[in-house]
Amino acid sequence: MKQYTVTGMSCAACSARVEKAVSKVDGVTSCSVSLLTNSMGVEGSATDAQIVEAVEQAGYGASPKGTATESENDKANNSLEQLKAAQDALVDRETPKLRNRLIASLIFLVVLMYFSMGHMMWGWPLPEFFNGNHVAMGLLQLLLTVAVMVINQKFFISGFKGLIHGAPNMDTLVALGSAASFGYSVYALFAMTAAQVNGDMDAVMSYMHEFYFESAAMILALITVGKMLEAHSKGKTTDALKSLMQLAPKTATVVRDGVEQEISVDAVKKGDIFVVRPGENIPVDGEIIDGTTAVNESALTGESIPVDKQPKDAVSAATVNQSGFIKCRATRVGEDTTLSQIIQMVSDAAATKAPIAKIADRVSGVFVPAVITIAIITIIAWLIAGETVGFALARGISVLVISCPCALGLATPVAIMVGNGKGAKSGILFKTAASLEATGRTQIVALDKTGTITSGEPKVTDIVPDETFFEETGNNAGKLLAIAASVEAKSEHPLAKAIMERAKTDEIAVAEVTDFSAVVGNGLTAILAGKMIKAGNLAFVSKFVKVSDDMRAKAVEFSKEGKTPLFFAADDRLCGIIAVADTIKEDSPEAVRQLKNMGIRVVMLTGDNEQTANAIGKQAGVDEVIAGVLPDGKEAVIRKLKKQGRVAMVGDGINDAPALTRADMGIAIGAGSDVAIDAADVVLMKSRLIDVPAAVRLSRATLTNIHENLFWAFFYNVIGIPLAAGLWYPLLGWKLNPMFGAAAMSLSSFCVVTNALRLNLCRVYDPKHDRKATSDRKNKTNKPNESEEKSMTKTMNIEGMMCGHCEARVKKALEALDAVSEAAVSHESGTAVVTLSSDISDEKLKETVEAEDYKVTSIQ
Repeated sequence: MKQYTVTGMSCAACSARVEKAVSKVDGVTSCSVSLLTNSMGVEGSATDAQIVEAVEQAGYGASPKGTATESENDKANNSLEQLKAAQDALVDRETPKLRNRLIASLIFLVVLMYFSMGHMMWGWPLPEFFNGNHVAMGLLQLLLTVAVMVINQKFFISGFKGLIHGAPNMDTLVALGSAASFGYSVYALFAMTAAQVNGDMDAVMSYMHEFYFESAAMILALITVGKMLEAHSKGKTTDALKSLMQLAPKTATVVRDGVEQEISVDAVKKGDIFVVRPGENIPVDGEIIDGTTAVNESALTGESIPVDKQPKDAVSAATVNQSGFIKCRATRVGEDTTLSQIIQMVSDAAATKAPIAKIADRVSGVFVPAVITIAIITIIAWLIAGETVGFALARGISVLVISCPCALGLATPVAIMVGNGKGAKSGILFKTAASLEATGRTQIVALDKTGTITSGEPKVTDIVPDETFFEETGNNAGKLLAIAASVEAKSEHPLAKAIMERAKTDEIAVAEVTDFSAVVGNGLTAILAGKMIKAGNLAFVSKFVKVSDDMRAKAVEFSKEGKTPLFFAADDRLCGIIAVADTIKEDSPEAVRQLKNMGIRVVMLTGDNEQTANAIGKQAGVDEVIAGVLPDGKEAVIRKLKKQGRVAMVGDGINDAPALTRADMGIAIGAGSDVAIDAADVVLMKSRLIDVPAAVRLSRATLTNIHENLFWAFFYNVIGIPLAAGLWYPLLGWKLNPMFGAAAMSLSSFCVVTNALRLNLCRVYDPKHDRKATSDRKNKTNKPNESEEKSMTKTMNIEGMMCGHCEARVKKALEALDAVSEAAVSHESGTAVVTLSSDISDEKLKETVEAEDYKVTSIQ
């Protein structure tokens, strides 16, 4: 996706206009414009010149954010410069400008309000010159209003420019409202002079009450207040992105020709040797070649506990070296560093749009012309009804200034930006706005076993020495481990590495062996202290020694627990068994429990045999285990699961990439392969399974916030416009002063942005407020009968549910049917999972729900 900076946009109507114009360019496959960040993401083959020309013809400005043809070296060398440009683009320059405009406006407005309302309504004293000189008072009000209009001329320039280009925007509404008030007041002032000349003092006094100069000026001042508050709040929504950018180191200490020298970080090249002292930031991604330390990686992962590092371990840019002096080799520089990729992901997500925003975008595109039309109709209707020109004009102006397309346009992007920033701080990266929205709608989570539920690194879990072999009592387990480690020292097998790691932890001495030989698929042999040592599985070792029934039973027990029993023998006697297993991660059972508590079905996929898979699945607490799945079979399993609901696949390996792509939502464990991360929609930087329910929780909170924002934006305009038009005046005597309309408009967008900022308070790891499953589903460790499950449950995808009240209505209607024993309804995921006691047609189910004014899109 190529990104552009767009200038001149003032509201949602502007962004809709730009998006529509660029989408028409030949070669553009998709276009997304963000009013929040004044950015545009474009995909396709169209050139920069074509894109910029389309934006300019629409009445706005555009420029590319980067150069697509840069070489890799150029990208690395220019990364710091680009980062500075990106940081510069996020600097809040609008708030200071608007503050200065507001202060200058208020100086003139206070004087204007004193003369217009202070004197006329409350009889405040005036200088002697103005006593009885109504024309002079009118001229003074005109001059003061002109001063305020000049100070806020941007509204008029932008508003009338948009009108000329056939793309009226929010500034157009403000400009028209203020200009109409000013124009009618000027007419009243000239009419007053004529009455003064004719000596008609009653008419003079009458025209004094027809002045709307204070409204013309007050509208501009109040809208400026709202714009300033909105700009300030919008700046807060990008705090997370700005914080990430500020983490980027500026310099690095590299070793060249044996001499340390400090250079700019953008001058570091791949393969350079750099050093980092305690307390310093690591400048680029690299691999430690000398030294040990503890690195604080909280800036990238959100994990506050420092990680111990030693030679051959990877380190990332922007993390902090806390203890030792280390020397590293640069592996990724410039745009390729982990930090840069995170910043890019967050920026890309901000530049995309969530599907839920399409409704607001469609409304925003026609909103301003519709409001102008309503304002004209309002004025004409009141004139026909016999009201005065002043009354009719006040109602029309109120319609113009109370209407707010910005609230609609900002409802989704501000929530997406804050939610995405909140996720980045927690080590949860959503690649697009769509992925942030869709994650919370997940109904089924498919978990890869190795590296996801388990650590992916086999560990020794049990050491069982044969006491008859060891002549002395004492640490026989340690003696057996010493024999095993000595033999396995020359093996490259993953299980051998687990034994060596345990020996190192227990500080077991490893002896030298001779005549080492590996028997593929069975085990290995070696001479240790004059004895022939044999190690391997039961079938291999039992060919040479007798294995007691107790030991065989122990081995069977280990296998049932998902562990691999390794037998060790010396000459013709069994030494014992060491059990090795890919141990389950500490947080896996809790993560699965939280997912199930959210009403999400959890499935484990693995290529292991069914016995081992069931053992791991039981420990993790998953609903279903699908074992014996070949690498290329995971994608087929996901395809089947998708028929039962929305599926999120969580994996970390290259073989998981097809499944991650096939799933409705692909979630990659951060420590996994680059291929898996590239294929995924969400990346978990901490490589912890507990981040999966956290991602769902954050997505649901964001989606709820978007619903709240959209509700407010629609509700505000639906209630405000009729009130401003005077719809309730004949019945209740309600009429809205244009100044109050402007005040309401100025606060509406501010309320939307402020509500989105509440997402920063979301506790993504707190399960207390999770939506509970409506029924207790028994954990299944065996693959269910698919035909039975299909016949007894149906998943209905429903549009239009917005809250718990909607859920209750749909649930009550469905459960009133004789064939329905239970309905689990969720407005967040937009589904109803119906449990049937007897057959019922899809048409009947659809008819029942749609009778409650909701739309059924599909039934599975």
